[in-house]
Amino acid sequence: MKSGNALVIGGGVAGLCAGIYLRRLGFGVEILEQHSLAGGLATAWKRGGFTFENCIHWLVGSKDGGQLNAAWKEVFDVSRLVFFEDPVFEVLERGTDRLTLYRDPGRLEAELLDKAPQDAAAIREFVGLVRKIARLRMPEGDSLLRNALAGLGLVPLLPLLSRYGKLTMADYSKRFSHPLLRAFFSAGMGELSFLAIVFTLAWMAQGNAAYPVGGSLRLVRLLEDSFRNRGGALRFGARVERILVEGGRAVGVALQDGETRRADIVVSAADGHATIFDMLKGRFTNGRIRRKYETYKTFPSYLQVSLGVGADLKGEPGTIVLFPDEIIRLDPDTTAESLTCRIFHFDPTMAPPGKTAVTCLLPTYNEPYWSDLRRQDPARYEAEKLRVAAAVTAAFEARFAGARGRIEVVDVATPATVVRYTGNWKGSMEGWLYTPATGIRPLPCVLPGLRNFYMVGQWIAPGGGLPSALMTARSVSKRIARESGIRWKLA
Repeated sequence: MKSGNALVIGGGVAGLCAGIYLRRLGFGVEILEQHSLAGGLATAWKRGGFTFENCIHWLVGSKDGGQLNAAWKEVFDVSRLVFFEDPVFEVLERGTDRLTLYRDPGRLEAELLDKAPQDAAAIREFVGLVRKIARLRMPEGDSLLRNALAGLGLVPLLPLLSRYGKLTMADYSKRFSHPLLRAFFSAGMGELSFLAIVFTLAWMAQGNAAYPVGGSLRLVRLLEDSFRNRGGALRFGARVERILVEGGRAVGVALQDGETRRADIVVSAADGHATIFDMLKGRFTNGRIRRKYETYKTFPSYLQVSLGVGADLKGEPGTIVLFPDEIIRLDPDTTAESLTCRIFHFDPTMAPPGKTAVTCLLPTYNEPYWSDLRRQDPARYEAEKLRVAAAVTAAFEARFAGARGRIEVVDVATPATVVRYTGNWKGSMEGWLYTPATGIRPLPCVLPGLRNFYMVGQWIAPGGGLPSALMTARSVSKRIARESGIRWKLA
């Protein structure tokens, strides 16, 4: 069978990757993006000469020959990225108490044992597990033979992975008495699977999770160029209202402005809930899918307070978690005892020379409060943003003397901002939270009773992140090729 035409809903990283794979298989592809630029949740914005990053902390696959590196090369030229690898994962500070979490397992273990010798058994257990995982190469869904060979190395660890896979971060925190160590594991997303931090540090120990200079804007631009250079069409301001179905087949989409676009295949890289329950009106679902949307926990939404600092903060940690003296009230249901700040002195593209861009993240699950407030009382909405910004600025200046009186730009994004620009359900920062209940087993990429339709991205892969965008696009392109009678050979 010859390749046909495909429509991809959503121009985030998953949509761009899906578009590139489909173009490489010979499909005519048009990506429909509701926003005025590509990237979706992988984005950044410019204010007063500063760029405020909203997504990338590290890219798994940054190391040449490392896991996922070859797959990234299938969709764009990774060599065009310059990577920065900080030896420090993050620093935690409460008053004069300070804990540095290194990427290198040896330095990490030494630091933790020095600061918390009373927790030696739990520390050695934790770092030992990181070391074991770092020595493995996990299956990537590349081929049955390669998966089998890689999986053989996992066999001795399966009992360990099964046991630790039942623990949340909050569960594991109880093994420590040191307050900052307990906070590291329990603060923020305590329901996250404990294995999430183990795999993260294992990738870092491999030198395979570095930060791409230029952040989201640089990565997305390279993906966008790759897609366009292969003949793909990317259309902005195209909000899909519904997916057209005829005879149990997806045959195109209807846009909000009334225009219809027809295609042989429709791929949704958009929000999962909106796709299934709005664009398809819940017609193609079953009890299993509904239960997941009713019971699975999403990543929280967030407020991001971004600061343009008229000072060079080199020498400070790249990522620091502060525990201010005063708890920050975010909304009626949420307070924050900690404040995670990213200080972008390592990326010269983020600020003018001698200045520094800083982003401070505050998670919340109360997206309805912010969305309702923005819609119903804009003046109060702005006042609430200023209140949170003032609290964050005070906490930041209390720690960083060099920033006092030198903050030139203050910008606040709320859960309402996330919903407005990305449409992500509940304003979630990613998709499904990776918990012991969800595991990492993907959700189906197809829906019951609907042919020629596929889903890619974070809503079919618990844990979210950029790897899920790449690997779901890759696996779905293989399925489309198989069902279309096309050999999956990338041109």
